[in-house]
Amino acid sequence: MSKLISFSAPKYLSVDEMRAVDENCEWLGISRLVLMENAGAAVARAISEEVGDVEGKRVVVVAYLGNKGGDGFVAARHLAQEGAAVEVFLLGSSSEIRTDEARRNWQALQNLEYSVKVAVLRDSSQTSELSNSLRGADVVVDALLGTGAVGSPREPIASAVKAINSVRDKALVVSIDLPTGLDADSGKVYEPAVRAHITVTHHKPKRGFLSPEAKRVLGKLVVANIGVPPEAEVFAGPGDVRMVVKPRKREAKKGDFGRVAVVGGSRHYSGAPALSALAALRAGVDIAIVYAPEPISSVIRSYSPNLIVEPLPGDSLTSEALSTILDALERFDAFVVGPGLGTEPHVAEACVELISKLLEAEKAVVVDADGLKALAKRLEVLRSGRILLTPHAGEFRILTSEEPPPEEGRGWVDRMAFVKEWAKKLGATILLKGSRCVVSDGERVKVNRTGNPGMTVGGTGDVLAGLAAAFLAWGNSPFRAGAAASYVNGVAGDLAYQEKGFHMVATDLIEKLPEALKPFDRLA
Repeated sequence: MSKLISFSAPKYLSVDEMRAVDENCEWLGISRLVLMENAGAAVARAISEEVGDVEGKRVVVVAYLGNKGGDGFVAARHLAQEGAAVEVFLLGSSSEIRTDEARRNWQALQNLEYSVKVAVLRDSSQTSELSNSLRGADVVVDALLGTGAVGSPREPIASAVKAINSVRDKALVVSIDLPTGLDADSGKVYEPAVRAHITVTHHKPKRGFLSPEAKRVLGKLVVANIGVPPEAEVFAGPGDVRMVVKPRKREAKKGDFGRVAVVGGSRHYSGAPALSALAALRAGVDIAIVYAPEPISSVIRSYSPNLIVEPLPGDSLTSEALSTILDALERFDAFVVGPGLGTEPHVAEACVELISKLLEAEKAVVVDADGLKALAKRLEVLRSGRILLTPHAGEFRILTSEEPPPEEGRGWVDRMAFVKEWAKKLGATILLKGSRCVVSDGERVKVNRTGNPGMTVGGTGDVLAGLAAAFLAWGNSPFRAGAAASYVNGVAGDLAYQEKGFHMVATDLIEKLPEALKPFDRLA
């Protein structure tokens, strides 16, 4: 298992990444309630280790209404069990506690009338009671604002923060996860901010902890193991999808959710680009336009009234036809290049030229199918940017002249290192398709476990490419887009299997995309 962690897990996490880890834990069967229990117990343990013996010590927990407050409730219970005299101050009405896990732990405290004293402060006019209690404290626990908070703390939290800081010369100040007032992503310290002696952070340090400004308020950093398994970061899960799906404002208008262009199709393959475009539309982009050779443009248009098709002159993609696409470059947020293009030398030459121009213009690009084959002898055109390569094993062999490790048994573990190495070498993100898709940007690695053997049918990779392009169009990195797309594509395939068994076709996946994505819909 350590092999997985060594090359797939970042040492510092953003707020979004930590939220994804939490959601993936739940997907794996590890509830948020369990994580909260472990987090609070870790805080109590860190305090005991620092103080030596908490028996008889006065501990004041200052909590707010979110999960950080819930962690504080758990810590209070554990410290009381060790003999500390514990007092918990909740800022705000208990009826407004925001999560079920925090509510359940608050309710547990209500039953501990012998070992834990509880007070509710509904506004800043009552903080004098808190200040009086803090003056006699040996330990003060900051359980106020967590990773989701942005900007300067407002009342009554601001007054509570000032009260905590006023006693830090006499009491040990311990912040849960991060000091209130510290931005977890940027490391900016907003005033007033808790100046902790110890910060007990969950699972991994947050990205903002790297800033010199943050170090002024963190104090000694304790990274607590709260029971998050490596799989929560290694495997693509619902948390990875939630990170990339763009919330919608009620006043949203056409164009706000991206425009995708699909460049593909040839005399023999008209369906592939249509599948990519339809998948992008089902994912939620506003417009998907297919650029295809003129002789098959009407055929592609006939597949669905939702498709817009721009004919390209000639029977196949040529360098002369590229101006039609490049003149419209600014209209699009992401491109899919390759589905059904064909492999004639002049097509490959035009394809490579197009990819080069798109990367030069800093456009997000998914390269699939025949686009990958075109790149095989022209890898020098790749440059670091928003490019996602989506080969299956055979296409990977053509692209790099190397055979990926076989998938049998735990072969996907070997593929993780292999794909990471090649992604770093090419300066691109690679999504190696298979029974377990492997995604890497050369630094991070994800493996997707959704999907089933019925998805070997032709066209499912085109659907995947369209999904990834949609997520890229919303401003996501190729790594995040690839991980989320592989998960959603597999879920759609699994939903199709429930209805049709192994007798599905690619359009069945497209029809299941709304069901696969609906759990992630939200209003901004």
